[in-house]
Amino acid sequence: MQVLELIIFAGLAGVVLYQLYAVLGRRVGRQPEDAAAAEKLPATARQTSVADQLEDDGVGLTGLAAIRHHDPSFDLGRFLAGAKGAYEMVVRAFAAGDRETLKNLLAPNVMASFEGAIAEREAAGTTETVEFLHPPRADLERADLRGDTASVTVRFLAEFRSRTKGAEGEAVDDKRTAELWTFERSLKSRDPNWILVHVDAAEA
Repeated sequence: MQVLELIIFAGLAGVVLYQLYAVLGRRVGRQPEDAAAAEKLPATARQTSVADQLEDDGVGLTGLAAIRHHDPSFDLGRFLAGAKGAYEMVVRAFAAGDRETLKNLLAPNVMASFEGAIAEREAAGTTETVEFLHPPRADLERADLRGDTASVTVRFLAEFRSRTKGAEGEAVDDKRTAELWTFERSLKSRDPNWILVHVDAAEA
């Protein structure tokens, strides 16, 4: 009888162990080895995979993800560094009335606005120079993609000294500004330059 009981208990234990394996042995969710395998993939491959999966799920990409999906070479850090350089160049060119430099950096509507201000200053016989007290700060405000046109808005914080000379003499004014500049570029264009299409005041 003892032998028979041992055989019965052994059979029951086997059934229980099998059921435990059937439930707990299954792979549920993401496993550690999956993460390790993903880390071995190149970064571009991982990004493409995620983007393709989102599109397959019917989720439209927006913001920086959409821009990077259409232009994998886009790098935010490099873009912001270039935007800071463009900001300083535009501010100095505007103060100096350098129309040729501005035409290469501004959209026609922005150029028309700057041109009006420059002409008004020239009519008054006033000249201006600008000196940056510190390098401007540039932060991403928002990004968007409409068709093939990428749009990136940057918040600039800057401190500079403006020297104005006119009929009444010279005036020196230290200014601190906060502005939102929106740059655009067609991702189908071979021209890598971004154009300033809009300027707004912002809260510091």
